[in-house]
Amino acid sequence: MDTTSTSATAAHRSPTPNELVKVRFASGIGSTIEWYLSFAYISAAGLIFSEQYFGALGPNALIVSLGSVAASFIASPLGGILAGHVGDRYGRKSALIGTLVVMGLASLGMGLLPTYEQIGLIAPLLLVIFRFLQGLSTGGEWGGAALMSVEYAPPNKRGLYGIFSQIGTPAGLVLSTGVFFLLQTMTSPEQFESWGWRVPFFVSVALVLVGLKVRTSISESPVFAEVQQAHAEAAMPLAEAVHGHSRKMVLAGGSFVANILAGYLVIGYMLSYTTNNLGMDSSAVLFTLMLAALVWIVSTVLGGSWSDRFGRRPIMTAGYVLMAAWAVPLFLLVDTANMGAFALAVFVLAIALGLSYGPQSAMFAELFPPRIRYTAASLPYAVGGIIGGGFAPAISEWLIETTGTSLSISIYLIAFVAVSLLSLAAMKKTDFTGFADHDRSA
Repeated sequence: MDTTSTSATAAHRSPTPNELVKVRFASGIGSTIEWYLSFAYISAAGLIFSEQYFGALGPNALIVSLGSVAASFIASPLGGILAGHVGDRYGRKSALIGTLVVMGLASLGMGLLPTYEQIGLIAPLLLVIFRFLQGLSTGGEWGGAALMSVEYAPPNKRGLYGIFSQIGTPAGLVLSTGVFFLLQTMTSPEQFESWGWRVPFFVSVALVLVGLKVRTSISESPVFAEVQQAHAEAAMPLAEAVHGHSRKMVLAGGSFVANILAGYLVIGYMLSYTTNNLGMDSSAVLFTLMLAALVWIVSTVLGGSWSDRFGRRPIMTAGYVLMAAWAVPLFLLVDTANMGAFALAVFVLAIALGLSYGPQSAMFAELFPPRIRYTAASLPYAVGGIIGGGFAPAISEWLIETTGTSLSISIYLIAFVAVSLLSLAAMKKTDFTGFADHDRSA
């Protein structure tokens, strides 16, 4: 069959309501699995890995365990380049199927991996390798999921459609904290340490199989189908993106660093901090974080939909201003070790996270032309993830141990919010040339 003519046909007809539902689900499920695994890994790094895989390092075990989170972010740019090349040359759909396959293999490996006591040094080495593979999939997953939704969207609803890749982050947190919470309440401490922590990684393999079934059933993005019809695919997407759009890519990455820091450092680190440093009950903390993630989902939906009315940058800016204002009260409340104060702290943070995250998919897509959009959108996301979130849990633990006060983390967060606000302010209205109508981005 002539795939070009098939794509051309798809480009010249409006998608059916059923297709739109499947596309949005396909976009959301991959991001949900991606972040489910990331938060599951962070939870296990704080509760289990420091003893079972890095225990030989003694007092530094927890910092190194949390530092292993960064392996995913280091791999993420490479994943963005590889998936971006496939997505810009051969289609968004092919790249998204590939990212899910890699994600499933990494999850299975983590779930089956013997401990340091069983196989020695190869255990932590393989753990980091699996985390690296997870990063490869993460680097290519978000860009494709975001573009698939936004490129199917009507012009005045790109922010709303874009939320389906965005709500994967808090939805993944809901799933991971929910699974860990159930396991901790249904198993004894000994059972959880022995085998219970592995269950979340096996669950993700089942989710990946569902995602593959959905993604193989959807059609290619109409926007990319038009690129194929015109034979306008970029021969070297990375070179073209860097040569012609490097300024916008830097600003896009800068606009993301505070959000990923808040999400990965603060919420991702909270379980370890509250249980190891404050002696709070881990099950209660997990349940509260799950509720916070639900708040995060609602605020993400509002952030994306409001950006269609008021603009991407104004809504993101509002979220970041709230985040900066809340950075100090956040830890003052958490440090009381009171569950009600902790809930208030993370609920308000979740609102700021959603407002600054909801419009991101649409904004990144609107910055870049279709022929190199997958690559150009994925790299800022991946590099911003390294700078903002990759080492955040380890840096947070180091700050606590070095300064003796959690306010050092507040200052850390405020500094990154300043970077994101300056990046948004430096964007010009003329930068948003990815679609013919781009007024809503500014």
